[in-house]
Amino acid sequence: MKVSRKTILNILFMAFVLSFFVTPLGYYGKVLLNQIFSFRPEVIEVGQQQQITDYNWKLKNAKWEFFNFEKSKGNVVFINFWASWRLPCAAELKSIQNLYDKYKDKVDFYIITDEEKLPVEEFMKENKFTFPVTYLIIGERSPLTILKPPSSYIIDKKGYIRVKQEGIADWDNKTIYNLINELIN
Repeated sequence: MKVSRKTILNILFMAFVLSFFVTPLGYYGKVLLNQIFSFRPEVIEVGQQQQITDYNWKLKNAKWEFFNFEKSKGNVVFINFWASWRLPCAAELKSIQNLYDKYKDKVDFYIITDEEKLPVEEFMKENKFTFPVTYLIIGERSPLTILKPPSSYIIDKKGYIRVKQEGIADWDNKTIYNLINELIN
């Protein structure tokens, strides 16, 4: 029995597609596709921006110590809600790491998850992320709407929400850099 070239190509194609479901290649391929199809977030126009007036929000830092968001009042703030098990979050975090590397001394970063500490630490180590992790305390009141991950906010020094992004975004771009440069000066 002779196997045709078309049959061999079909088998190879099916094996490639199947690899996206049962191998690590599939995970990394899906992350890459999410990164390719993520776009820069839109800046909210003046007059459409909402202002935070109450910064009272209890959170936990990476050492599992409580702190209050009030310490960021008067600063430029980047907030991202994420979960290690959500593929779009994993895809977005690389651009957030680049943003953090560029502005870590000028912007307060809150990369917030509601997960337990151990799986988050393993995820951070595996992906070589160095941005600070903040842990959400479920049931604690918040000055912002807690959005479904992945989602983010950029807040200016006066408490105005300049970016509210629901869903995956590319944070490593000129528009965001220009906005943050404007906000920190």
